[in-house]
Amino acid sequence: MSAPTISIIGAGGWGTALATLFAERGMAVNLWSYEAVDVEGMRRDRVNTRFLPGVTLPALINPTNSMSDCVGGDLILFVSPSKAIRAVAGQLSNLSLPPSVPILSCTKGIEHDTGLRMSEILHACFPNNPIGALSGPNHAEEVSRKMPAAAVIGFADQTVAARMQSLFSAPYFRTYTTDDVAGVELGGALKNIYAIAAGVSDGLGFGDNSKAALVTRSLVELVRLGVVLGGKRETFYGLSGIGDLMVTCFSRHSRNRGVGERLGRGETLESITGSMAAIAEGVPTTLSAYSCARHANLDTPIIDQMHELLFRGRTPKDVLVELMSRDHRAE
Repeated sequence: MSAPTISIIGAGGWGTALATLFAERGMAVNLWSYEAVDVEGMRRDRVNTRFLPGVTLPALINPTNSMSDCVGGDLILFVSPSKAIRAVAGQLSNLSLPPSVPILSCTKGIEHDTGLRMSEILHACFPNNPIGALSGPNHAEEVSRKMPAAAVIGFADQTVAARMQSLFSAPYFRTYTTDDVAGVELGGALKNIYAIAAGVSDGLGFGDNSKAALVTRSLVELVRLGVVLGGKRETFYGLSGIGDLMVTCFSRHSRNRGVGERLGRGETLESITGSMAAIAEGVPTTLSAYSCARHANLDTPIIDQMHELLFRGRTPKDVLVELMSRDHRAE
């Protein structure tokens, strides 16, 4: 039996790292990018200079900006920014993708206008295909360099999940399965908001006590909102919840934590995002989560204060005072 062919929609750092993982296991990979100049550079230099510098792309990776190259894959991964996934999925849906091909969302976000998770958007575009999600504490910089990591794959059909598990599993990349697609996605999306808050704490010069308290209360809030939005409580105590929350709040690789740190030091959101090649998904997800929490009539003080900081002109110190001066209550 020939090795499967994988198509990855989105050639950012994470999409490129996953392409490398598959190619090194002998699978052909079509790596689609919207930017023709990035495709040309990857074909010429065998490096994704803009998003994953220093990592050589194996010969089995085919960088492309032709969506038709991706139709023949045995698995489709969407790793596009959340704000682009509906439009990009629409392009692929016009090309008669076979209904037997599983589609896996590796994008961590919630659509603002609708409150839909990425898999729900994909299901609307591909109603007959199995749709799942992958998440976990996975920085592209580390996975691409074969540092040990783990992730969770969510599919309603556990037979499909088991097939995907075998495709992803490598000596340095361990995967688990679950039928809780919603929980996998919500944990991966919401943690980015709290990573911005953790970065603000760093930028203000606070210490380990402050950050530990913040991350602990962030987990409580994440679980509360995640359950209301359809995830299973136990999922949030796994890789896509507390696992991803920890790595994103503490890692030097975390874009979202980095955005928060720069905000804490006094930079404006506009100047920060304007200087970044990749998107910090926690910024648009804050808008989405704030709206979801309001519709659910749910108390989410950390999300609320990040919303004030990012979109309503509050200062980092104002946000801290507001959080610390809330009414006393039992834990």
